[in-house]
Amino acid sequence: MPAPSYARNVIAAAAFGLAAAFGCASAGAVPVRYVVEPNHTFVNFEVKHFDTSTVRARFDRVDGFVTVDLATRRGEADITIDTASISSGIAAFDAHLRNADFLDVERHPTARFRSTDFRFFGDRVVSLVGELTLLGKTLPVRLDASNFNCYDSPVVKARVCGGDFETKIDRSQWGMNWGIDRGVPDRVRLLIQIEAVAQP
Repeated sequence: MPAPSYARNVIAAAAFGLAAAFGCASAGAVPVRYVVEPNHTFVNFEVKHFDTSTVRARFDRVDGFVTVDLATRRGEADITIDTASISSGIAAFDAHLRNADFLDVERHPTARFRSTDFRFFGDRVVSLVGELTLLGKTLPVRLDASNFNCYDSPVVKARVCGGDFETKIDRSQWGMNWGIDRGVPDRVRLLIQIEAVAQP
């Protein structure tokens, strides 16, 4: 992720990022807590392969919660990503991503995004400024919503909110430097899809 400025941390993870989806919830005077729905929540990443094709993979296990109070325009997000759940569809690549060159999952089995700084446009959350902890290091990031909606789920019989979010980070800021000197890009695009279920 780019150095200390939020401006270069434009967001999408995670991503494991995320509460912008929940500004469409009921505008009651009390906070509404949403718990991540794991079957519709994934953190994806994209990186250019020597400026040719785009390499993609995703983290399949994400959990956590988001709380939004539209009356006071405040919120909280706490999202945890299981780093060992990385999946590209290529077993050898996944093994490399899990080792100490990249995610170092034995020493750092989770990544975490936390935010208490929600940005609103009217009654909708449009971005979150928070912190991403990866490889034991915590740095600021900002997540921006690209799509979000809420609906009454006929399956879980509850209000569900969710959407798509995006950011770009420079992995070297967390000490993930492998391959940069050989032309493997530092810049990583994070794409987060999330749905979460309102709790009674």
